[in-house]
Amino acid sequence: MDTSNSTLSVAVLDDDKLLAQATTNVSRNHSTTLMPVIESVIKQAKLTIHEIDRIAVAKGPGSYTGLRIAATTAKVLASTLKIELVGISSLKLLAANITDTNRIIIPMFDARRDNVFAGAYQWGKNGLVNYMEDQHISIQELAERFQNEKVILVASDATELYENTAAQMNKTDVKFASKKDSYPSAYVLGLMAKDEETVDIDSFIPSYLRLTQAETQWLEKYDSERIEYVKKFNDKL
Repeated sequence: MDTSNSTLSVAVLDDDKLLAQATTNVSRNHSTTLMPVIESVIKQAKLTIHEIDRIAVAKGPGSYTGLRIAATTAKVLASTLKIELVGISSLKLLAANITDTNRIIIPMFDARRDNVFAGAYQWGKNGLVNYMEDQHISIQELAERFQNEKVILVASDATELYENTAAQMNKTDVKFASKKDSYPSAYVLGLMAKDEETVDIDSFIPSYLRLTQAETQWLEKYDSERIEYVKKFNDKL
């Protein structure tokens, strides 16, 4: 399942075989739609929830709310059903849509204020290799890192983001992913998760890659000594 951004995608797989999939891109109200979609997709696959043996979730980065919805749902289901849980980078999932082996693949999500969540990937002999770690980065810094490179940008619903990034990559050979390759697929997520190591359900958290607004305001309000005191107090607990 993936609700890390505006797209909601859920799929059921039997090994590599796709049994059923539902993908929507019409609303961010994933909190009310995710569970009904899961129920519908499992029913379409002619299974029951108790026949599921592994859950894969896109773990971020992305929308804070979207990430929490999918992560919480995945953890509750995995814990209740006593099955395996796997988390996959939402950026890597987007990069996996691109089959071009001659370019560096840069998947990105708009993080506002001329910043993006971005990573860089490239196809190698053993699959998709991480070229630059997923991170919260300014468009200017991202452009500077890949000057004189051959890249392909992948971003959902982001024509303006493409244009702003490409404009700053003035020495870079830039291509844009097609529309059909610019949206995440839960089927692809399932394929990627098949051979991934499972995670501890209780300790699993989304990859936010930046502080929430509340955390930022808290850090601005309190000095470093008090922050260190709170950390030490929590460590003792």
